[in-house]
Amino acid sequence: MSRRLVSSVVVAVVVVVAVAGWVWLRREDPRPATFHAEPTSAFYAAIDTRQSDAAPLTLQEVFTPATQTLGAMRLESTQAYTDCDEVLWGASAAGCTQALQGTFKGATVAGQFVIFNLGDGRAADALVAALGKDGFVRQGITFEPARSRAQARAMGHYVTVSWAGGTASPQELVGALIALDSLGKVVQGRVVAAT
Repeated sequence: MSRRLVSSVVVAVVVVVAVAGWVWLRREDPRPATFHAEPTSAFYAAIDTRQSDAAPLTLQEVFTPATQTLGAMRLESTQAYTDCDEVLWGASAAGCTQALQGTFKGATVAGQFVIFNLGDGRAADALVAALGKDGFVRQGITFEPARSRAQARAMGHYVTVSWAGGTASPQELVGALIALDSLGKVVQGRVVAAT
């Protein structure tokens, strides 16, 4: 009887250790501490569908020589994806044909900017909504997400996501987020070209 008890205790201890190890080693998908989302608006009606704005974005169009430095951050890397879901966790970008990502780093702040090319404004709004509750973009550069701020905007058939974090003061993080968000001006050029 004592052997059976000892065996049960050993099995229970192994299960507890295994579960504790899984919880401890499991990497959580990071989310920003503060998040703001905006749906598309009538301003972007000229590019509400990809049909009215068919040319794909390029890394050079989004990350121009003038944007190599944003405030206290320098451009670290750029990446183009044809499978937009590679950039996401917990959410899906239905109908997305490309995602362009740039990562930036400074002494006390880091961040990333991602732009998604979706089929239309409804798909863009759906992705922005999903980023607010279901999932988020994967971190392309390391910073502490618990102190980070992010913003997602639907602009016609595009979605931009700006995300900044680091050891900087809250005011500096807001400044970095605004600087990253300024990369979305590329979409305004697309509006002008479509009208």
